[in-house]
Parts: sequence; C-alpha cells; structure tokens
Amino acid sequence: MTASTPFPRPITPFEGMDIRTLIDGQARRRGGHPFLIWEPFEGDSLVWSYVEFAELARRFAAGLAGRGVQAGDRVLVHLENCPEFILAWLGCAYAGVVPVTTNVNSTADELGYFVEHSRAVGAVTQPSLAALVDSVLPAEAWRVATTGGQGAGALPPAGFEAFSAIDGDPSQVVARPHDPWAAFGIQYTSGTTARPKAVLWTHANALWGAKLCAAHEDLRADDVHLTYLPLFHTNAQVYSVLASLWAGATVVLQPRFSASRFWPVSLRHGATWTSMVPFCARALAQQPVPAGHRYRFFGNAVCDAPWDPLFGVRSIGWWGMTETIAHGAVGSVHHPDAPLSIGRASLGYRLHVLDTDGRPVGPGQVGDLYVEGQRGVSLFLEYAEDPVATAAAFTPEGLFITGDRVRRGEDGWLYFADRSKDMLKVGGENVAASEVERVIAMTPGVSEVAVVGMPDPMLDETPAAFVIPTQAPTVALEQAIRDACVQGLAAFKRPTLIRFVDSLPRSTLEKVAKNELRDRLREELAASEGAARRG
Repeated sequence: MTASTPFPRPITPFEGMDIRTLIDGQARRRGGHPFLIWEPFEGDSLVWSYVEFAELARRFAAGLAGRGVQAGDRVLVHLENCPEFILAWLGCAYAGVVPVTTNVNSTADELGYFVEHSRAVGAVTQPSLAALVDSVLPAEAWRVATTGGQGAGALPPAGFEAFSAIDGDPSQVVARPHDPWAAFGIQYTSGTTARPKAVLWTHANALWGAKLCAAHEDLRADDVHLTYLPLFHTNAQVYSVLASLWAGATVVLQPRFSASRFWPVSLRHGATWTSMVPFCARALAQQPVPAGHRYRFFGNAVCDAPWDPLFGVRSIGWWGMTETIAHGAVGSVHHPDAPLSIGRASLGYRLHVLDTDGRPVGPGQVGDLYVEGQRGVSLFLEYAEDPVATAAAFTPEGLFITGDRVRRGEDGWLYFADRSKDMLKVGGENVAASEVERVIAMTPGVSEVAVVGMPDPMLDETPAAFVIPTQAPTVALEQAIRDACVQGLAAFKRPTLIRFVDSLPRSTLEKVAKNELRDRLREELAASEGAARRG
C-alpha cells in the first residue's frame, strides 16, 4: 500500500451485525423477561417480554415488505410516546427501512419540509396528529394511525389504516445481509441553518450508542429504566431504550413526564434509572420523596446536581449530541465526580478544546469543543442529502465541530460553558435562532430581526426577538409576527418577547452582536428582580 492509497474502512466492533442481531439475540437470551412496560395515564399497564417484542418487530418488518416498502425507503414516524413508537421505530430498522422520527410539536410547515426532504413513502402517526400528517404527505404515500387509545373497536381516522395493518409472516421476507453500514434512522435536529438538518445514523451508530451508553450507565439485566422524555430525541432513543436493550434490562415507558405519577410508577416497577432534566427536577421537588425507591442513578447534564441530596440519588453528568449518538463526555458510576461538571472525555471519543486559532486551551480556560471519532460508528454518518452541510460540520482534520464551548477545569474535569451563540435551549429542546428569524423576517413590515435566548426560571431560556420594522411599529405588526410564528413554528420555538428597536448592535463585518442583546436582557431581568425585592 503506497502513501497515496487510502486505507480501507477499519474493522468496527459490529462487523456482520445490525439491529436484528441485537433484538433476536436478546430474545433468545432474555426470553420472557420484560423488555417494554407501557404505563399510560389512563387504563392498565401493558407488558411485552423480549420474545414477544422480537416477534412483533419481525411481523412489523414483514408487513412493510408486504406493502412494497423496500430496504432504504424512509417512513415518517410522527408519534407521541407510546408502544407503537418503539415498535415502528425498531420494526422499520429491523426491515432495513429508515424511520424518520419527528418532533410532534412540529407545525405543518416544518413537518412538510421533513416529509419532502426525506422523501417518506409512508407515515405512522396517531389520531390527534393524523390531519396534520395527511395534509403534508403526498397522495401516493400510505398512512397508518394508532387506535389503542381510542377504546375497544375504535377505527382509524378517515384515509388511514389501523396500525395493526402493518403485519405479516416473517418467514416470507427475503433474507438480506447484516450490514452495520446500512442506514438505521434519521432525526431532524436544529442547527445554525434556517432549516433543521437530517442526521443520518447507521446500524453501527445505533449499536455503538446502545453498547457505550449501557456501559456508561452501568446498566444491568435487572435494571428498570423509566423513560418519559420524548422518544423522537436521542436521549430517550439511545440513552434509555437502546442502552436497556443492549443490557437486557426493562424499559418502563410513560406518555410524558408527570410529577404526580413519577414516584408511584417508579415504586410499582422498581425503577432504578432515569434521565432527569432541570424542569422535571424542579417539579419533583414539590412532591414527597418516598423512602423505599430503588433508584441507583439519575442521568443529567451535570454531575452531582444540587437536587441529589433531596432525592437521595446521585446524578451522573453527561454531554452528547444527536451527531455523537452516545455521551462524548460523562461522569463515573464507580468513582466520585466533580460537582456540576459534565464529567471527563468518554473512552469512546477523543475530545479537543481549542481556541479560535485551533490551539488547545489550558486548564481553567474556555474553548470550543471538537469531537474526534469515526463517522458511521461513533459519529453520525452524514446530514442526509446535504453534502455541503456535512462537510462544513468537520474541520479539515476531521474533527466534528460541536458549536459548544467548555471549560477545562484545573482538576481535569470538563465544565459546560455556553452554546453556540445562535442556539437556544428551551426546556430541553434545541432551537436554532435562525429558524425563528426566518419566520419573522418573512412577515410584511419587518426589516430585520435578531433572536437570542432570554433567561427563564422554568425553561432555562426562551426566544426573544428584536425587530427593526420598516415603518413605525404598531400593535397590528406585533400581532402579525405572533400569528406568523404560530403558523410556522412549534410552540416552544415561538418568542415570548417581541421588542421593536431602531437598530441592532453590530460587531465586526456588520454582524449583529447578539452577546450585547443577551447582556441587555440579563441586566433588565436583574434590575426588575432587584426592584421586586425592594418593593
């Protein structure tokens, strides 16, 4: 091999494997052990063992093949948390079909973009979302809706088949190779562009995330992982479901977070693990903490969170992105962590904290975070149908550009500093300021707009829009902007503050100095809080 000859693709831990390998293997090994327990807010719990779930996944895959869906085709999965989500998501992947899991808070404009961009050949949704899905799907695409929550004998919405219609005889499905490099799934994630990017995972990515997260969380076959965060996000998909599947553990699934139900459900099933976000922790702080709970750990954005003494549970901090699949930085389940850190670099990645000139920063300094890994295994394969965005996501040396900034602690731990200046974190949801700006800028009467994050006591931050109008601002213009946001943006992306200004602060090259806008909001908030205390 000469110096100019590229090296072949290296051997990965998942040669000759795909998601079928894991599902079928765990069905043999774990048998009748519960894999999935559904805890609805109304009605009885439902339980599927590993064997039962594997059979359902095979039948779902066969049902897709029976309706002509080919390996590599893409299917929209637009569902709130429910057993059908997990079955459709993993059943598609079992068939070699690519599930496109989308945020249920998406507007028609957003969902229509996902459908068009992904070229979805069909959709799985629920009655409450069926009209929206139907309005954006092409006429030739097939439509399936759940009926489980509609009562005995319920019919699917008009134009939709029942979810149970995707069913077939697995023995009739033509066998195909176990290819870890085949496409596993797509998630649309907010970035620094006006439209979300389609993060494409391979089967090797899914298996990598399952194995590494199970190790980071010290998941065992007797663990019970309570899952209430949205299944269309990486946290629930990988940190919870796939990690539990890898370990042979049990997933207890809820429709969404419920402070009043958290402890009763946890006690009923002996939950030992869950992800905890600040909003949920604040809500649970108002509930009595039972002495007999079995939680070993909470997963969280920081290690040793301030609420740990209240709950009597240790928080394991972590940092990750949809593009990294698993935790790029993580605390330790076996050794003490630095409080409020995001842990240390995961053994599965090489992290770099660099200054603006690309040089490593020293202890105590803040820098930009870059991740070194293998695309298609420890890092996402690509942004689907967007080679320009894919190329722009990496440095010439092949480092993934996270857009996040971290501080290297004097003690060797890593501490999250801030996000890319155009990204907001609203109640755990990533929001690109450019998405909001795109909608507002299209409103007649708007000359220019800049959106930044405004501190919020419950949601961490919410969007605030500074708008330069073409003429004197009016109440009607503000209402038109709000109407446009309702039409074009999910609720969590809509600005809570719209402020008309004559000009925007500028930095070099006439870019908007958003740091000055953020500082202005923080100063105003501090002043109002001070006035309230004095009053």
